[in-house]
Amino acid sequence: MGWDGPLREVDRYRFEIAPGYESEAMKRHGLTMRVPGLIYADRRMMEIIKRDNSPDQVAHVATLPGIVGHSFAMPDIHHGYGFAIGGVAAFDAEEGIISPGGVGYDINCGVRLIRTSLDWKDIRDRIDKLIDTMFANVPAGVGRGGNRKLVGNEIDEVLARGAGWAVAEGYGWPEDLEVIEERGAIDGADPSLVSPNARKRGAPQLGSLGGGNHFLEIQQVDEIFDLEAAHAFGITGTGQITIMIHTGSRGCGHQICTDYLDTMRRANHKYNIPLVDNELSCAPASSPEGQRYFAAMKCGANYAWANRQMITHGVREAFAQVLHQPAEQLGMNLVYDIAHNMAKLEEHQYEGRTRRVYVHRKGATRAFGPGHADVPEAYRAVGQPVIIPGDMGTASYLLAGTQRAMDETFGSTCHGAGRLMSRHAANKRFRADTVRAQLHDQGIYLKSASHKGVSEEAPGVYKDINDVVNIAHNSGIARKVVRLRPLGVVKG
Repeated sequence: MGWDGPLREVDRYRFEIAPGYESEAMKRHGLTMRVPGLIYADRRMMEIIKRDNSPDQVAHVATLPGIVGHSFAMPDIHHGYGFAIGGVAAFDAEEGIISPGGVGYDINCGVRLIRTSLDWKDIRDRIDKLIDTMFANVPAGVGRGGNRKLVGNEIDEVLARGAGWAVAEGYGWPEDLEVIEERGAIDGADPSLVSPNARKRGAPQLGSLGGGNHFLEIQQVDEIFDLEAAHAFGITGTGQITIMIHTGSRGCGHQICTDYLDTMRRANHKYNIPLVDNELSCAPASSPEGQRYFAAMKCGANYAWANRQMITHGVREAFAQVLHQPAEQLGMNLVYDIAHNMAKLEEHQYEGRTRRVYVHRKGATRAFGPGHADVPEAYRAVGQPVIIPGDMGTASYLLAGTQRAMDETFGSTCHGAGRLMSRHAANKRFRADTVRAQLHDQGIYLKSASHKGVSEEAPGVYKDINDVVNIAHNSGIARKVVRLRPLGVVKG
């Protein structure tokens, strides 16, 4: 049975859940919404969203102390742990909370895009070989370890220094750091707050892809919508080859989240924070418990940036090996790297004044607009690159952040296509060999660590990425720049 709560159609791309709405859980706990919910969707997408109870999750987040503005949901929203995946919420730095459920288990799951000077004609006969070599260079699959086993206190260096550690160790180029969110390491990470178990899980996995929806993908530029922004991002024309990397903090981030959920449950009782759902366990952002989680979460984020940096090195080496040219000569420069599972302390203009807020983006992407100081100088005139992957049979997008996103969503937009069904349902519905054959017919070469992973990530499992991105674009919370079409895919 689908969600049937009241919605107000604000305009063609926005639907509001008014504060007067009460779910059954809210009634049981005697809690009400402190702010409205705002879902970015058109009428057709809204009917898809209402199939699960993710709108209730939007309303439940709106009951949390110190929330500012709205509880947001992006068009890729679907049910998640605590917060819906595709949820965004900002909490006042002094009066609000911080919640692991608003970040997710895979801390700093994110995406990076590498451009090249290659055209489709340059590699059309070598896509299979490139994908096979990438698969060999980058360990993929649940539980797989990385190529670099950390020893001694190296794990602490990774947790503190992120991508900078990887570059210093020879895994990448110094200029990569200029185009990574937070330059690849967020200040304030404290490795002493990461448990031995999280260190143990993370140490052998650095430089590995993992499983689930994580992937490496060789793509070609399919369509350019904004020439000025495309040129600023180093995209010169259709047919240009790019590589997308999607993964996160592996077992390290998962364990950090697990550890601090226990801390947050105890903090809930200590600070008497009423909850609709225990999955929303949280602590006052300014409390010792809140700040310890925040500093440990930053360690998980830094691990993820180091992980993607090492994978980038493996991808560059694969191209160099197959094409017999150094990666520098192939123009394999990083366009950008952006997180989509993160809490950040940011300053935003709200109701005419500057507010310091903890912005939780759970399956949502930062989308800072033109002129913002946190956007790399090379991109500042056009806005921050926003990378939104789709399913492996359709397309992905490169967009730019907008001032409207800054004014409306605390500089946030969607992060992907968004699932239509669970992994269990996908396994029952899709056969791996059928999916492979369909992709082959589309000219897409797939290399996967497991048959199950192929079934779980079949194109039919996801919403249409074109619809999701068009809603973000038409609502003004991101601006379409480039569409990218897959040519070859590595799945975990």
